Amino acid sequence: MLLGVIDNATTTADATTAVRTTAVPAGYRLAELDDVAHRAQIIDVDRWGFAFEMAPEDEAVAVWDLEPGRTVGVWDERGTEARLAAVHSSYAFSVPVPGGARLPAAGLTWVAVHPGHRRRGLARATLTAHLARTVGRGEALSVLYAAETGIYGRYGYGVASQTATLTVGRGADLREVPGAADLVVELDRLDPARHGAVIEQVHAAVVRPGWISRDTDALRAAQLVDWPTTRKEMEGLRVAVVRTPAGEPRAYATFRRKGRWSDAGVPEGTVKVRESAALDAAAARALWGALTDLDLMAKVETAQLPVDDPLLHLLADLRGASVRLSDDLWVRLLDVPRALAGRAYAADVDVVLEIRDDLVPANAGHWHLRGGTAGAEVTATTAPAHLALDVADLGSAYLGGTSLAALAAAGRVQVLDGAALAPAATAFGWPVAPANGWGF
Repeated sequence: MLLGVIDNATTTADATTAVRTTAVPAGYRLAELDDVAHRAQIIDVDRWGFAFEMAPEDEAVAVWDLEPGRTVGVWDERGTEARLAAVHSSYAFSVPVPGGARLPAAGLTWVAVHPGHRRRGLARATLTAHLARTVGRGEALSVLYAAETGIYGRYGYGVASQTATLTVGRGADLREVPGAADLVVELDRLDPARHGAVIEQVHAAVVRPGWISRDTDALRAAQLVDWPTTRKEMEGLRVAVVRTPAGEPRAYATFRRKGRWSDAGVPEGTVKVRESAALDAAAARALWGALTDLDLMAKVETAQLPVDDPLLHLLADLRGASVRLSDDLWVRLLDVPRALAGRAYAADVDVVLEIRDDLVPANAGHWHLRGGTAGAEVTATTAPAHLALDVADLGSAYLGGTSLAALAAAGRVQVLDGAALAPAATAFGWPVAPANGWGF
């Protein structure tokens, strides 16, 4: 199979049998929700599940970005009136994979169980229903951000990318990059009407595995909301846009500042970056040069950055920065042969993988993967396996950010043929680290 955009054609598998789903207990009913008629109940369960209450000023600017037909709930029908007890939803995403192809995926979100209905199997029922619906729509992957990291491995999800968050002092020594001084950095108050299209133009132009584009008006609008209660004595959102002399946008960052003074009258302000992206080294140098040189500020706290972000290599003294790693995008393969055939490989690969998958039986078995930089083919086989691993660990390695060799060292990949690990790990890797760059 050669690289290209993979369509959203439905699979031949019957979704009701392709996934081992869990039924809800007696007295409960699982059903698709109407994102308009049931909106109040959906929001209520979400707030119960995540323990928050939205202030009126935040309500006024909130954006409803859930997509019709993709939200499912569990109704408690044991009383005189049915009440919503659990909910989940998903977005229709197109996920870029190594080599540039995009696979249809379900972006799992809004997973919540009312605390009065915990420990009854509702989460498992809704999550296995999500997997079945994803298979039924012909989406090869499910992706998510985990609120609780201990949950999703049980459902076949693996951490496919990590991010770095940096704290950098003002005036940090950044290496010079040819052309950076020729670029123009505009600093302005964020205005979605004026800056939204520019931000999305740059964001959509980033080439990186896992970098999901925001393809609906609601998702784009949601990223620009300036939540009043999150300011906490900080200013409203600002934006930095880096342009060529001809006006072409090449980088951006949304940020806000918080002024602070020491008892001795020394300025100790903080620049908090919410999101950033740059399309080349010169643009990255111009962007971070501007953000680390704002008056009265003492430090810059970045948003979550890819682990190979240019900033890490622009800093002349990395020891002077505080760096924290965290999990980013989780990936669950729903159609193993389609997913493996859909990406390119950094080197020639010819390996038989034994995949374990307790929830999607069609994924389990031996798969012969052959391919390289131009694409790959995957066939079922009875030949002996070279490597054996769980589908969650395959998800961790899938975007090229987690080495199969590292997983083997941690006991998560069983090496059945010692000569196969190094070439397979090399092939599954990718020169550009995967990352998503925004939460959903």
